[in-house]
Order: sequence, then structure tokens, then C-alpha cells
Amino acid sequence: MEQHGLSPRKSLGQHFLLDPSIVARIAQLAGQLDGVTVVEVGPGPGGLTRALLQTEAAQIFAVEIDPRAIPILEDLKAHDPDRLHIIQADALKQDMTAFGTAPRQLVANLPYNVGTRLLVNWLAQAAMWRRMTLMFQREVADRICAQPGSAAYGRLSVLAQFCASCSIVMHVPAGAFTPPPKIDSAVVDIRPHAEQPPAALFRAMGRVTAAAFGQRRKMLRSALKTLHGETLLDRAGIDPSRRAETLSVAEFTQLATLLSGFEGKSA
Repeated sequence: MEQHGLSPRKSLGQHFLLDPSIVARIAQLAGQLDGVTVVEVGPGPGGLTRALLQTEAAQIFAVEIDPRAIPILEDLKAHDPDRLHIIQADALKQDMTAFGTAPRQLVANLPYNVGTRLLVNWLAQAAMWRRMTLMFQREVADRICAQPGSAAYGRLSVLAQFCASCSIVMHVPAGAFTPPPKIDSAVVDIRPHAEQPPAALFRAMGRVTAAAFGQRRKMLRSALKTLHGETLLDRAGIDPSRRAETLSVAEFTQLATLLSGFEGKSA
């Protein structure tokens, strides 16, 4: 990092993780990678990339937006040119399901400022991913895995669990990063369900959850008013006086399915 003048930038949400034992553990948590195409987003100076190169992954695609990090990653590529591929790009604008061949997995310490948006994008194409092993700020990890009725339960919880089984598998203290963030981090194991919802149903789920949790203090009859709320709730057998945080993922699936059906008929 000193040689190439690379220091973390707050504007890019960069907090570098360089501890060899921690990055090795994250690579291990990704499971058996023999023959797998691994995509890493935000490798920075390549701490986790080094650990992934020690696995049996068939190919590793490192997607990095910061041009300052590319020379360091190129140094790594020189040691394993056939497996490591460096992509300088904005991950939010990149279709990473086009990299390599199936099966594909995501393994990454995600930039804090775009982690949630990246996850929602990947959930929309979850059928293309075998597994995701992703590090987020602890509060985001809690939201992904939260259960109904808890303070952390919200739109992200429903979208994630609609498409996958999710569990926190590792906690990483703030002091392990350079620079240390204000909050601890956690690694989430996300395993897409064998059967994935059609694109129209995923979009409907996005709209239902956005409306329901966008006004989470309101009863559902009010929060879903613009989405045929009374009709949806009646047909799903859900009390319209309930609030969003009390509904299970299965109940949200009922509402999204009904909404998708309504919109399909009107199209």
C-alpha cells in the first residue's frame, strides 16, 4: 500500500481488511470452491484476494472501482495469471453473472456505502449464484437475518429471506480494519433457494415491502393504500390493522403474489 500510495477513502466506503487469519477464515466460510468461479467485489489491496487464491477456486474475478488499487492487484495476478482476473468497474453497473462459468459464488468484504444496493441487485438474480459469503456492517447483517417482530426486521430482511436462507457466520471487530469503522462487521452466509421467484414476483415483492416498511408505524391498510391494500389484505386473510414488522416472509409472499396477479391482469 505504501509502495503504490494507496490509502482508504471514505468517499468509497473503504475499510481494508488485511489480517491474514481473518481473511483466511472468510475464504473458508465460503465452503468448497473446487471448480467454482468466485467473484470478489471491492478487493482493495487484495487481503481477501490472497486468501481466495489459496483455495481451489477455478477462477477469481476481482471487481474494483478504485484505479489506485489496480497496480497492487496486478502484482497478485503476476503470481497466478491464469486464475485471477481484474475488472476495473463500478460493481453497481456490472453484470457479474457473465464472468466465468457456472457454478458462481460471491465472496467479498463489501464497501459500506453500496453493500445493501449490491445485495438487492444480486437477490434479483439469485438463481445465478450458488452461494454468497458477504461482509457487511453489523447492523446491516442483523437486518438481513432478522425475524418478524424484531427491531431490525424490515424490507431487506424480507427480500433476502424471500430468495435465500441467511445466517450470520462470523463477527469481525472494528479494530481489524484499516481504518477502523465506527461499528463492528459481520459475515453473512446467503444460500439461494433451489426455486427462485419469477422476475415479476420479485418486483412485486419489492413494491409491497417498500410501501409497507416505508410507513412502518402505519397500519397495513394505510401503508398499502396505493397498492390495492384492502383487497390484497382481505384476499390474503391478513388483518389490515397489523403493521409491517409483524408479517412473516410467507405472508409478504402472499401479498406480492396477489399484487403481481392484479398487475398482470391489468397489463
